[in-house]
Amino acid sequence: MNIEIITARNEHLQENTILHAIASLGYTAEVHECHTIQDLHQTVQRKPHLAILTLNHIVTEDGEKIWLCEFFKKNNINFTGSDKKALLFDADTELAKSYLKEKGISTSRYFIADAEKYLRDYDIPINYPLVVKPARSLQCQEENKCFTVNSFSEFEKSVSSLSHKYNVPVLIEEYLDGEDYLVSIIKTKEDAMLISSAKVLRSNNGNKKILENIEDQTIKESVENLAIDAYIDLGIRDFGQISIRTNQSGQCFFMRTNLNPDITDKNSSFIETFAAGLNLDYDAIIKHILQECSKRD
Repeated sequence: MNIEIITARNEHLQENTILHAIASLGYTAEVHECHTIQDLHQTVQRKPHLAILTLNHIVTEDGEKIWLCEFFKKNNINFTGSDKKALLFDADTELAKSYLKEKGISTSRYFIADAEKYLRDYDIPINYPLVVKPARSLQCQEENKCFTVNSFSEFEKSVSSLSHKYNVPVLIEEYLDGEDYLVSIIKTKEDAMLISSAKVLRSNNGNKKILENIEDQTIKESVENLAIDAYIDLGIRDFGQISIRTNQSGQCFFMRTNLNPDITDKNSSFIETFAAGLNLDYDAIIKHILQECSKRD
């Protein structure tokens, strides 16, 4: 099987372990940068058996957004990851929360900040503390882009800051006073799910995630069951990661998805979740992913 890794920049992939992992399975792999529609057409002309997509879309020089899943599907090239319908849930946290709420899946209470609607403290429909973040999930991956606020003045300041900086709607969520969890899921060749969950801790400086196995089996089961339901209801294909947070009594709530987690780096949270929860090594994880994708070849 001939594989191409589609990326926006390849310098960090040329010596990456994914190439070694793919080679160990007897496949060939190359890394290709794609910035233009011409780059994408060149990939089609090479006719790889599988395109590993490290990004969801590209934006051309004239401002056109091209969703790679749609492009490669139209051109009969097998690709990793979900289709556009699911990826829109990945891009818009509010959309995902609203959709799952209708499906009966627990999410934290939330609303979208509206400068004309929330003018006074008693207009706020959820009690403090509140979490303020961009509604577009790609803008809130870094913790310093999310704020916990305890007063209306803090609320106004944070909403204004995020609105002007990212020019996207601002999502306001209730603060949950429990723990953070990540669940990584791969659909396997046998149409089963390979599931691993981990508790998220923070390093002393607060920037790096430290993952550890979940010792409480009741919590572990609840976290994974919620993630499985979200995975199915959102129509995720191949693999994805679900973020979950609990309240103080241990009730689980959906927070957001990552439907294009980094599988090219063995130190990514997606890969490390499998190491923490199932003690799987990197090569084994890549093998599971490629086996699932090769079914469509």
